[in-house]
Amino acid sequence: MPELSKESRRFMDDLRLYLLSSGKNEQEIREIAEEIESHLEEAERNGKPIEQVVGESPKEYMEMISNEMKFDKKAWLKYIPLIIFGAISFSVMGQLIDNLRLSYSYALIGGSVFISFIFILLVFGVFKYTASRQVSKVKEFFLIIIPVFVNLILFGGLIFWDMYSELPGFELGVTASMIVGVLLLGMLIWISVWAKTAVLLVMLSAIHVPELLLRMTQLGLEVKLVTNLLLTYLIIGLYMYYTFKKMKKAEAAAG
Repeated sequence: MPELSKESRRFMDDLRLYLLSSGKNEQEIREIAEEIESHLEEAERNGKPIEQVVGESPKEYMEMISNEMKFDKKAWLKYIPLIIFGAISFSVMGQLIDNLRLSYSYALIGGSVFISFIFILLVFGVFKYTASRQVSKVKEFFLIIIPVFVNLILFGGLIFWDMYSELPGFELGVTASMIVGVLLLGMLIWISVWAKTAVLLVMLSAIHVPELLLRMTQLGLEVKLVTNLLLTYLIIGLYMYYTFKKMKKAEAAAG
């Protein structure tokens, strides 16, 4: 791995993210990245600026590289089940906690797939935008919040429609429901390790763990509701604060 300046290293990280978000093959991305890194290393060794290799506009250079590579359908499609599993996990865990049974309408399942697909497009769009413009980590964090909120609103509307309409669907028994719950939890842990982020598990815990603990108390219903809400916001807030501080520290270290 050649030793590059911080500017060149940042460009290479953004280029990989841009190409990955554009649905390019990971092996081809590694090969093209190694070739460009060699050019950057040689330019820096000769005292030339990064613009001598990538031109004045990193965005145009990334687009040019992307246009020369084929779209990798397999790489793109693998994200869909990951997002779908993450999206339905909140509903599955909620139903298992309530009555140990899973019951879904076909409209909810189909709508979840559709909304997840929109979420993937928005996330990858944000990744391409931030990578090609090399925005700060803090701005990148707030931009990625946009598709999360859009996703929450769409899912909220879908769940509302499902709750107040008599839609055709199916119901699983207790044993089958518990098996689905265990498999889904295992899948979420694997996704968290693969993605190197605990955000899904933290959100899931923030929503369901306080409710489970409060059920064991003798508190009144109103007190339980308020306490549950406060604990949920507290856990999410602490995690966001930790993530924000971690990003600021990484950004300061990168100069």
